[in-house]
Amino acid sequence: MAISFIRIDDRIIHGQVVTRWMSERKCDGVVAVDDPSATNPVLAKMLKSAVPLPLKGFVMTEEEIIKKWPKIVESKRHYFLIARSPETLVRIFESGVDFISERNDLNVGPMSVRDGAKKYGKNLSILPTEEAAFDTLEQNGMNVSFQLVPDSKKKTWTELKIEGGE
Repeated sequence: MAISFIRIDDRIIHGQVVTRWMSERKCDGVVAVDDPSATNPVLAKMLKSAVPLPLKGFVMTEEEIIKKWPKIVESKRHYFLIARSPETLVRIFESGVDFISERNDLNVGPMSVRDGAKKYGKNLSILPTEEAAFDTLEQNGMNVSFQLVPDSKKKTWTELKIEGGE
């Protein structure tokens, strides 16, 4: 299985991902999908440098991952797939990047406070379009859970919706 972990994280690649989650899951590299980061050479370089050697770090646009997906899943390596938003995952999935058949568990990390976002807890504010994206991912077979680090409490998307936000 080429994809060992899928995560939504508004910081994309950072210390929690490379230290905490990599100790829990097999990882030979990180594939980050975020158009603004991939098209900004300075930001892309910074994100790639957050991946410790000898692991590989890739920062791709949605168009790039769509083209490279067959090569990624044929690889013998294990990759983390990380996106800034669930909407990115929905768009690439609907364009043929079937990461759900590779791994149907989605881990959601921090999602910062933004205008129009409903606060579901500390470090977790979700826009209506993101709520719809989580629903779409679940309808397509993903198990969506929210957990910052491996030893923190995990909540499912269904549980959060029942509890409601502020």
